Amino acid sequence: MKDGFELRKSAGKGEGVFATKSFEVGDIVMVGVIKEVLNGNHSHASQISENKFVLHDGLITKVNHSCDSNCGIKVNESGAHDFVAIKDISINEEITFDYAMRNYIIDYFPKKCMCGSDKCRGRITGWKDLPDENKKEYEGFAAPYLLEMDVKHSCEKM
Repeated sequence: MKDGFELRKSAGKGEGVFATKSFEVGDIVMVGVIKEVLNGNHSHASQISENKFVLHDGLITKVNHSCDSNCGIKVNESGAHDFVAIKDISINEEITFDYAMRNYIIDYFPKKCMCGSDKCRGRITGWKDLPDENKKEYEGFAAPYLLEMDVKHSCEKM
């Protein structure tokens, strides 16, 4: 509770992380700490470079996806992801982020996204399959290696 968030039931999603205090745009909502390095990508993995995946400590793994999220990603000095408010977040509001902000490819979620947002893309995608307008909207709030991977993969296609 002292951190400003707690784990609760989230309608239709099981569990989620909810704000216990208000956050303004630009506030660090959750500080990322790497718990362990993984052998590959999975539903709770965070990509921290082109071929490196980690599991974050604490409740970061419980933050649900939204196609219209209220948090973005900033890579901290340890290489972990801090969650930063990209919209004002009210007390009792669910803290969410777009999983595409951290992983280049996502292929392990059900076919249908359940975020319930008016901006829902219909399915959870990785950065690679994110529409250009979303990439522009997330500028400064997505992991920088995703942009590098975009450049690398576009060069490979030529």
